[in-house]
Amino acid sequence: MSNISANNSDINTALGEEGLGKQTWWVEQWMELINSYRFKKRLERAWSYAREGNVTSIRFEGRRVHARVQGTGEDPYKIKLWLDVLSDEDWLYVLEALTQKARWSAQLLAGIMPSDIERAFAASGKRLFPFKLQEVRSECNCPDKANPCKHISAIYFLMGERFREDPFVLFQLRGRSRARLLSDLADQRRKLLDAIIRKKLKESSNYDYTKNLHEESSKAPHSAILNPSMWWKYEGNLNADLVVITSSVDGNTGLNSAGVLPLAEDPKYPNAQEKFLNHLHKEGEKFSQHAMIQAMSTKETI
Repeated sequence: MSNISANNSDINTALGEEGLGKQTWWVEQWMELINSYRFKKRLERAWSYAREGNVTSIRFEGRRVHARVQGTGEDPYKIKLWLDVLSDEDWLYVLEALTQKARWSAQLLAGIMPSDIERAFAASGKRLFPFKLQEVRSECNCPDKANPCKHISAIYFLMGERFREDPFVLFQLRGRSRARLLSDLADQRRKLLDAIIRKKLKESSNYDYTKNLHEESSKAPHSAILNPSMWWKYEGNLNADLVVITSSVDGNTGLNSAGVLPLAEDPKYPNAQEKFLNHLHKEGEKFSQHAMIQAMSTKETI
């Protein structure tokens, strides 16, 4: 599981003076949980804690959130917050549903939470987003017996900001890190393609080639056969939901995929290998940026 942390200055920068402001729909849905809390005075105090720097640290470690909030005591209070994770069987249902729609995978890769993502979780009878505040588990070592207390509530506000930056954090709290989820999606996709191929092969074994060869030979050849250049053209309109232009995951270039390059070292030129590889990385980033600019250009059509 990946670890995500933020210090006090990062938190203040994220919140700013004006607060969270207009947010994406999935952040707003999360914030509705804490805004439904009936003790509004406690929420006002929590917001002040979040905005004024009382949250000294916040870490996303696997399925749990660990934070420290400076209250009226000498030492910061310790907070833990987590959601119920889905079982492996539940995740299997979710992955199968996600695989059925290429748009869901494409949007997630682009850092966008699909607006109908709960349909994928409905296949397992579970939810990605908590339905009510009581579904969010939390602990604080402050003397306040209420839960959530103002220290926990301050973390709710900051979690909303983190969800805006990376929707995969929600999946992580449900038991699947970004890397694990993408890897599982790729495996599930391969299984689906294998099943399609096996089905096609089975259908082809019952195909009457003699009969259909005669029928096909009586038809005029497809225009693409007469003009092979048509293979490289697509003049229809693509579904915008299926076209997502995004940079590579974690900023990797082709050099990262190639692995370790067996370059020789020369004593006359110390660190030459490292300098050469750094140069290749910079060139790869430059070409990647150029490709993104070309892909996003409105002067060209796909």
